[in-house]
Amino acid sequence: MATDIDEQPAGYERLLSAEHATAIARVAAAVAQRRPRHVVFTARGTSDHAALYAAYLTEIRLGLPAGLASPSAVTLFGARPDLSDALVVGVSQSGGSPDLAEVLRVARASGALTLAVTNNPDSPLVETAELSVDIAAGHERAVAATKTYTAELLALLMLVEGVRAGDGTLPAEERAALARLPELAARTLADDTPARLAPRYRFAGQLVTTGRGYAYPTAQEAALKLMETSYLPALAFSGADLLHGPLAMTDPDVPVLAVVGSGPGGTSMREVLPRLGERRADVVVVGSADVGTTRMAVPDVDERYAPLLDILPLQRLALSLALARGEDPDAPRGLKKVTATM
Repeated sequence: MATDIDEQPAGYERLLSAEHATAIARVAAAVAQRRPRHVVFTARGTSDHAALYAAYLTEIRLGLPAGLASPSAVTLFGARPDLSDALVVGVSQSGGSPDLAEVLRVARASGALTLAVTNNPDSPLVETAELSVDIAAGHERAVAATKTYTAELLALLMLVEGVRAGDGTLPAEERAALARLPELAARTLADDTPARLAPRYRFAGQLVTTGRGYAYPTAQEAALKLMETSYLPALAFSGADLLHGPLAMTDPDVPVLAVVGSGPGGTSMREVLPRLGERRADVVVVGSADVGTTRMAVPDVDERYAPLLDILPLQRLALSLALARGEDPDAPRGLKKVTATM
């Protein structure tokens, strides 16, 4: 897991290379030419959080309605929704989950434009889809996904921005901003704050993660990583939803990891943090916003890019906490690298 985490700056650099950027641009241009009226993502687990990030991007940057499909509606209940004007995107690290391939098969039969985003260009998901994007993360050693998650984020970001450009080619300003990501990611990973904070949670019974907008998928993914590697029950909430009831469960014995950036989503979290303070919750802030007494600081970037950096210290925290609790993060009990669901 440590090796996979450390490879992420190189993964960003690889995806941004001319070879892969050009391939993604071709797919983005094909999508733009079809002019879908809405976008549906389908995914499981970690990839579901990447899909949620892409849904935010789609609605904010493209102005298109976007949502996450429920694969069981198709595979268990036999639903055949009319997706003739949609772009349907399957996001999967392995591309091997039968239910995701079935969603794309049904969507394509109904006239949808289908796209597979995966780390396995020879997978059933790619065979089913009309278009595909290779996230080019390379072999992932640990069961808990890290580098494939961030590769999905970056590939989806490049795809959406390419569709927005119309011809798939990212504007020069965008390319220059993205080119900084490998160095910023390396700098973030060099910070040992997550390892120093891990003992703080060694005896925690449960934990809450929270964020808004682009940061919400980060909160979801952080919670999953903590559960997978440390078996620590972790609940993820939108900052807005946290105030609608779950706030009552927070207290000094329930630590909170709050993802807070400098954009609109992060600004809205400034309302949440004082309420957590009233509950005397143990709060650690993750992100670029200079708020809170304890932080895992991340370089300040455009809020669209922040999830590519904010998750890095949280992955480090999950790894360090698992080791502190005497667990093996490379072999979580009961889990396999590829989970086949129908």
